[in-house]
Amino acid sequence: MTAGSAAAEPAVVDVCAVTDPRLEELSGLASNGDQWFAVNDSDNGRLQVQVLDRTCAITRTITAPNNPFDVEDLALAPDGTLWAADTGDNGKSRETVALHAVSPDGSARLHRLTYPDGKHDAEALLLDGSGIPHIVTKETIGSALVYRPASGLSEGAPTPMEQVARVTIGTTDTAGGPLQNSVVTRLVTGGAMSRDGRVAALRTYTDAYLFPVPDGDLAKALESDPVRVPLAGEPQGEAIAFDPDGTLLSASEFGNAGGTSSAVRAVTGAAALAVPPAPTSTTTPSPDAPAAADDTAAPPAGDPSSPWPVVGGGAVALVLVGALVRRSRRRRA
Repeated sequence: MTAGSAAAEPAVVDVCAVTDPRLEELSGLASNGDQWFAVNDSDNGRLQVQVLDRTCAITRTITAPNNPFDVEDLALAPDGTLWAADTGDNGKSRETVALHAVSPDGSARLHRLTYPDGKHDAEALLLDGSGIPHIVTKETIGSALVYRPASGLSEGAPTPMEQVARVTIGTTDTAGGPLQNSVVTRLVTGGAMSRDGRVAALRTYTDAYLFPVPDGDLAKALESDPVRVPLAGEPQGEAIAFDPDGTLLSASEFGNAGGTSSAVRAVTGAAALAVPPAPTSTTTPSPDAPAAADDTAAPPAGDPSSPWPVVGGGAVALVLVGALVRRSRRRRA
């Protein structure tokens, strides 16, 4: 976790089991309170959003005409538009990534985007309070990077993006993930915003991180210290969402793990755990007060705030990238 983040361990409750093979690679989740919307991480030539009731049964399918490359996340805008993040790029081969704005009737708008600094794999999408999309990358080395469009989205030429923040997440001891390696505990695999836009959530394969957004500045909020909520036991946790009442929802793929089902899980009241920091005091110290201790000394070796050992981190990351890419079943060039 980030240097000053706190851990909370509220109850994580299984709500229902996802058994339909159309969601065996469930990678994105959104909620309007009455029903859930989910996308599968697959490439079958169609963009499909599954609509679920709160027993995890698929009640209908929204099919858009768009042919995505690798949809990795889903966000629900206040007007009912579903934003599908077609941003996966395991092989770092894409010249553009895309956002698909899907209406409930299946009509869709396609927005292509470009990074300012090369190719990235990304699995998390956040819509800030103004509806501006923020894409958070999945980095095996270093901090996750946050990008947003540098101007209004276009349906013609690709829209350039700009980097606006970095998110530092360290390894944890939470069990789960597709590999028995602590590095998977820090890879960002999904994102969600609370209904009021005042809390952002990012998840890894094993944990959720809650960031307060008190003033609407999402980029600044993502560089603050979050509250960590362990989501132990998910074999390949990639989906996360908020119910309108602030309940946090999570879900995992199950097909790649050889399973036959996974659970949608809930953390009641999770949004309330993300408390904005107290304002800093500007009181001038008394001239008679003792001098503060010098805190500029170098941190000791093995500082837990560092996500990587000094030697060997790059090699571990390269092995991990290869393993995760091999676990993927595709993808169309």
